[in-house]
Parts: sequence; structure tokens; C-alpha cells
Amino acid sequence: MPNKTVQTEVLIIGASASGLMCASQAGKRGRKVMVLDHASKPGKKILISGGGRCNFSNYDVSANNYISHNPHFCKSALSRFSQWDFIAMINEYQIPYHERDHGQLFCDNSAKDILEMLLSECEKTGVELRLKQNIENIDKTDNNTFSINTSQGKFQTNTLVIATGGLSIPKMGASPLGFKVAEQFGHHIWPTSAGLVPFTLQKYDKEKLATLSGIAVDCIVSNQRIQFRENILFTHRGLSGPAILQISSYWRAGESININLLPDHDIAALLNTRKSTQPNIKLKTVLAEVLPKRLLLSLLGQQVVDSSLQEISQIQISQISQQLQCWEIKPNGTEGYRTAEITLGGIDCNEVSSKTMQSTKIKNLYFIGEVVDVSGWLGGYNLQWAWSSGWCAGQVV
Repeated sequence: MPNKTVQTEVLIIGASASGLMCASQAGKRGRKVMVLDHASKPGKKILISGGGRCNFSNYDVSANNYISHNPHFCKSALSRFSQWDFIAMINEYQIPYHERDHGQLFCDNSAKDILEMLLSECEKTGVELRLKQNIENIDKTDNNTFSINTSQGKFQTNTLVIATGGLSIPKMGASPLGFKVAEQFGHHIWPTSAGLVPFTLQKYDKEKLATLSGIAVDCIVSNQRIQFRENILFTHRGLSGPAILQISSYWRAGESININLLPDHDIAALLNTRKSTQPNIKLKTVLAEVLPKRLLLSLLGQQVVDSSLQEISQIQISQISQQLQCWEIKPNGTEGYRTAEITLGGIDCNEVSSKTMQSTKIKNLYFIGEVVDVSGWLGGYNLQWAWSSGWCAGQVV
């Protein structure tokens, strides 16, 4: 006997941060809502966010913290459901949280607190969650409803919301489904790439820096368009840490980045001062006060670091300063989607309503969260976009 088609008013594909937010909001409006996901559990990416503590938002959120071909698109959603609205929500649930550097907000206990809050909000409003549903195909019927075939059965809905996320961290179930659906319905997709991702190095640099794995340094990392000041982390594969992840979203293949390892010092002035007062002191002794010895050895070489200051010429001081404060390095590439926190690019914002997140091409088709061409900085911005875009769609679907 063939499976009976399940009817619902609103069908959301993706039990993601944006999908669950949208579902709970639509449920509050009395809509019959169903969420489908191919995973065995909902909200997997929420659970790994912020190292399991969920960096759920930031005290300072603006459009400047996002990358998009339409930089104004995110403004409406972010203002209509702001970080303060989400904070009010978690306060209502008495979820303890704290602020870290740069206004980043984390749960005191676990990311599970956030997921349980969203699931509770869905449960209260009668949202039905169906897991292990592999989407096989989606069609628009003659009577303007959407027909969805999955590995578990058939569904029909008046309103379809795509909340499937991007391509980052495929082991967590990331897939290109959302982009394929958008393309199927005539949407333009901006080319996608990995963002907030560690760099791999050229063979020479990788060998030169191989001994530095585990060292973290507060730096300014820049290219010709933007700069970030945070830690960089040397790894056995290349360069990581917050400053590297941030600049990676603005990096183009073949481009060099510039690293100031000592943003609070003037190395030339420091060395000249010490040279006049302690000419016999070794360079490595002076510089070890401000940088790890292993790093100095890798960048400057044994002969230079073992020299006394009186043996070092003005030209060498200038070269040392340049090496430590304007260190130019050309990444080989990135680690790709495997470790990327976000996907850059996606569904063209010019074909989506900034107020409702509805497609301007297909009535009652909505796109929310990471599948749209809105990519946030590190620091809670991507989850805030998920909450904001999901909330906006939830008011109208």
C-alpha cells in the first residue's frame, strides 16, 4: 500500500539554528509546522559551536560584521530580531552565559542549553520534528503547493523553508541541498568557498615553521582590504587561531598576508635603546622578553639570534624589525570545508526579501541562515544571523 502523503502548512528543511527558530515562531502564530532533517539528531552544529559552549551571539552586532555581495541585505533582519532579543529569550530560560573578548557571548554550561531551549519552544507550539529524512526531490505542483519526497515518505506543504546551511564541516552532515533547491527554482548562486578556516602553507614555510606547533601569539594580521587583531596559532598543518580565521574570509588565492607579531612594540627603537645600554646582551635574550624563543629561531635563524646587539648593524635591526612586524607570508591554500566554520557565497540576496526571507521568484519559498549569501565574522555573528533570519521568516510563513 503506497505511503499516504503527509500534509502540513509550513515545512522547514533543516533542524538547524535558523530552522528551529523559524519553526518555533511560526508555531506561535498557530501554524501547522513540520521540520525535516536527514540527521539522526537536531541542531548538531549548535552543539559544536564555541567548543561546545555555543558562542550564540555578540554584544556588538552590525552589518559591518558580515560579508555579502549585498552588504545592506542583513540590516533589516538584524534590527528586527537583534542580539538583545535573543539574550532576552535565554534570560527567560535562565540560561547562564558570559562575555569573552570582543563582546563574544558563550553559555556557562553547555551548548545543549540553547538547543534544549529551541526544542522546548518548538514543542510548546506543536512543531513536529521528523529526523532521518533524506530529501529525494522537491516539486511545485499545479495548485501552488510543494511536494517533497524523502526516504521516509511524501510530504505536501503550502510554504517551504530551506534552512539547510552551507558546505562547512561535512562530517556534521553538511550538504549542497539548499543551493540545489535554489538553482532548481531559478535562483542565482554566488560561488561558494570555505570561510573562517585555517591556512595551509607552502612547502618551504611549512618546513621552516614545523617546530612551532602549539605556539599562540597576539598579532595584527592584515591584507590590503582589512586587518584583525587577535591570536594566531601555529599548527602542524599551517596557521590557525582567531586572527587567521577572520582574515581567511577576506583572502584570495595567491595573495600574501602581513603579520605584525608585536603590535604593541617598536622593535627598532627597543633594540637601539638596549644596544646603547647593554651592547653585549644577546639578541635572543632581549627578544625572548616579547616573543617565544622557538619562533625567533625559526624566523631569524640561529646565527642572528645568537649575536650580541653590538654585532648587529642598523641595516640588520631594520631587517629584524621588518621580519617581526611586517612578516609577509603567502598561504598555499586553506584547509577547506573540512574545518571551515562557514561557507562564503550562496543564494543571491537580491532574489530574496530582506524583510521576510521569501524568494522574489517563487511565492511561499523561503531561504534562511547560512544558505543565503550572508557570512559573519568569528564571534557569534553567524548564529545571530541564523536567529534573526529564522525569526523574520517565522513571522510570515
